Amino acid sequence: MSTHSELDIQQVSLRSGLPSSTIRYYEEKGLIKPLGRKGLTRIFNANVLEKLSVISLGQFAGFSLDEIRVLLESGTTTEIDRSRLLEKSEEIERSIKLLSVISDTLQHVAHCPEHNQFDCAKFQSLLKKATRLQHKGVKKMKFK
Repeated sequence: MSTHSELDIQQVSLRSGLPSSTIRYYEEKGLIKPLGRKGLTRIFNANVLEKLSVISLGQFAGFSLDEIRVLLESGTTTEIDRSRLLEKSEEIERSIKLLSVISDTLQHVAHCPEHNQFDCAKFQSLLKKATRLQHKGVKKMKFK
């Protein structure tokens, strides 16, 4: 039987809402580590629930599992690399700006008074702005 600070994989699954297969996959990817085994059953420190919450939040924010693993590589604690969070936040802000321009462009094209939208000065301006933002975003993205 496990103590309050230890949970078997079924307890982790029940408390986190994640299937055991996902927990095993996260272990395989190096995101979480069991304390060991009791027979065939994996045993985890109770703080694994915090790590699983951080993993879920990271995925929601657009981090890949590999990026999340790097964020969590501080050992057994759930400390997070703040500089990487700021980098991701800036990346998201660039995406928001680009998507906003794209949305404005699509709205304008749908309601443009010109018969041919390419004859419209505002449409041409929006195209140039979208191109600048896209190239600016691509230059700042890191490809691994």
